[in-house]
Amino acid sequence: MKLRIPILLALAAGAFAQDPAPLKLSLRDAVQLALKQNPRVILANLGVAQSQQESNIARSALLPQAGARVSETVTRANLEAAFGLRIPGFAQHIGPYRYEQGGIGFTAEVLDLTLWRRYRASQTGIDSSRAQESTVREESVMLVVSQYLGGQRAAAEVEAARSRVDLAQALFDQAADLQKNGVGTGIDTLRSNVELQNEKQRLIVARTELETALYGLARLLNVDPKQRVELADAVSFFDTPEVNVDQTLERAWQARPELRQVLAQQQKAQLELRAASDARLPKVSVTGSWAEQGLNSSTAIPVYSYQANLDVPLFTGGRIQAERTKAELAIRQLKQQEQEVRNRIVLDVQTSIAHLGSARSEVDVAKLGIELARQEVEQSRDRFQAGVTNNVEVIQAQDGLARAGDNQIAALYRYNQARADLARSAGQMEALYAR
Repeated sequence: MKLRIPILLALAAGAFAQDPAPLKLSLRDAVQLALKQNPRVILANLGVAQSQQESNIARSALLPQAGARVSETVTRANLEAAFGLRIPGFAQHIGPYRYEQGGIGFTAEVLDLTLWRRYRASQTGIDSSRAQESTVREESVMLVVSQYLGGQRAAAEVEAARSRVDLAQALFDQAADLQKNGVGTGIDTLRSNVELQNEKQRLIVARTELETALYGLARLLNVDPKQRVELADAVSFFDTPEVNVDQTLERAWQARPELRQVLAQQQKAQLELRAASDARLPKVSVTGSWAEQGLNSSTAIPVYSYQANLDVPLFTGGRIQAERTKAELAIRQLKQQEQEVRNRIVLDVQTSIAHLGSARSEVDVAKLGIELARQEVEQSRDRFQAGVTNNVEVIQAQDGLARAGDNQIAALYRYNQARADLARSAGQMEALYAR
C-alpha cells in the first residue's frame, strides 16, 4: 500500500503536467503572438537580415582590403630547365635554400563604378526584402483574423444551438405536460421530442466546428499542440476595428507592401542595368605589399612592392551586352508586374467596399428577421397552450427562429470579415489589428 501512494502521486502529477492551462487570447493578442511565432514571419525576418548582410558584402568590395602573411620557403631550382641550356661552369641547380618572410599586403579600388552600382542595388534589395516581410506580416494577420472570426462564429453557433436546445426542451416539457393533463396528444409530444433530438445533434456539430476552428488558430499561432486555445473576445463578437472607406484607394497605393516590393525591385534592376553599362569603363586600383624578408630573422630587411593599375576592357565575349539585355528584360517584366499589382489593388479595394456595404445591409435585415421570429415563437406557443392549434405551428416557428439565428450569425460574421478584407486591401491589417 505504501508503494502505491507514490506511484499514484506520480501519475497524477504527470496528468497535470500534460494538461496545461488554456491559452485565452483576445483578437489583438492572437495577432501579436502570430507576428512573433508564425514560421512564415520568422523566415521573412531572416530574409531581411540576409539582405542586410549581402549589402555589407557589396560594400566591403568598395573598401580597401589588407591582410598579414608569414611564410617560410625552401627552394631548389633547376638552372638548365630555367634557361633552356646548360651553362658551363655552373651547377645544374641551385639550392636548396630557405628564407623567411612576414608582412602585410593591401588592395584598394580607386575608381570602379560597377562595384558602386552593385552596392546601391544591394541597398535597394533591403527595401525589397522589407516590403516582402510586410507582405508576409499582412497575410499572417489576415489569416489569424479570419480564423479568429471563424472561431467566434463557431462559438456563437454553439451558444445559439444551446439556446435552441433549451427552447426545444421547454416545448417538449410543455407538450408532455399538456398530454399528461389530457389536453394535448401523443403526436404533439412525439413531434416535440423529435425536434429536441434534432437540436441536440446540431449542438454536437456546432461544438465540433468550434474545436476545429480553435485547432486551426493554434496552428497559425505555432503554439504547443498540447496547449488549448480559448477565445477571450467571444462576448464582443461584433467589435472589430473600423476602416475609413474615404480615400481608401489612395492609401492602398502607398501602404500595400506588394506594390512597394515591385517598385524596389524595379529600382534595383535599373541600378543593375547601369552597373552592366559601367562595366565598359576603365577601372583604377592600387595594390601593394611590405614585408621583412631574409634567410633568418637576424638577416631580414624590409622589402616592398607598390603598384597602380588601370584596367580597360577591350573584348569580353559579349558578356557586358548580355548583362545589359538581361537587366532590360527584368525591368520590362517588373513593369508588367507593377501594372498587374495596381490592377489587383483596385479590384481588392472596390470588391471589399461592395462586400462591406452588402454585409451591413444583411446585418440590418437579419436583426429584424430574428426579432420577428421570436415574436412568432411566442405567439405560436400561446396558441398551443390555449389549445387553438397543435404544436406543428410551434415547431415551424421554432425552425424559423433557428434559421433567423443562423442568418444573423452568418451576416455578422460576413460583416466583420468584410471589414477585415477592406483593411487588407488598404494595407492596414497590422496597423488596425496588432496595435
